[in-house]
Amino acid sequence: MTSSSPRRPSPLDPEIAARLKRSADGLLPAIAQQYDTGEVLMLGWMDDEALHRTLTTGRCTYWSRSRREYWVKGDTSGHFQWVKSVALDCDADTVLVKVDQVGAACHTGARTCFDADVLLKDGDSGAPARDQ
Repeated sequence: MTSSSPRRPSPLDPEIAARLKRSADGLLPAIAQQYDTGEVLMLGWMDDEALHRTLTTGRCTYWSRSRREYWVKGDTSGHFQWVKSVALDCDADTVLVKVDQVGAACHTGARTCFDADVLLKDGDSGAPARDQ
């Protein structure tokens, strides 16, 4: 099964579209971050159409690689993401969407997707300190 987004013309501003560096399947990672606290909430995927919808509706729209369809955060869960700002990273290959998250961001019901499996905390790697 492929995760490719549909290949079709999008109403995304051509100047923005020309700058994007997409994966082989036409997608960009989209990081959702709580706008006022900086809390990283989740990572989703967007193609040109999903980005266009996010920019024009004020609600985050993602491309589901598993279901092969668009989904708007909150339509089924009631846990909405209201868009406050959207920015490209310096390489134009990742989108940062600052949102006002209502309810859980993670599909598991957790506030964030990044709090259950912490691999390193507070820089305590167990490695000896390096001389500086």
